[in-house]
Amino acid sequence: MSLEPLKTARKKTIGAKQTAKAVERQQAKQVFWAADAEARVVDPILRNCSSKNIPTIKVDSMKELGRACNIEVGCAIAAIIEF
Repeated sequence: MSLEPLKTARKKTIGAKQTAKAVERQQAKQVFWAADAEARVVDPILRNCSSKNIPTIKVDSMKELGRACNIEVGCAIAAIIEF
């Protein structure tokens, strides 16, 4: 899956806390999560996405997701708020 929508999104969340809030408020349009992220961080958010019918996209690594978010560190989870 391409990370292009995340790279070009007008509004996005980066990190577990911001993404969890966006999912809870049903503001998230799409959630991207890293396969190598700690399960205790991403699993509760992914379960919430599932119950709220928010699509999730698995990314190979936190490093790759961080790069897509335009940050210099890894990122476990991120969401698009506005395309």
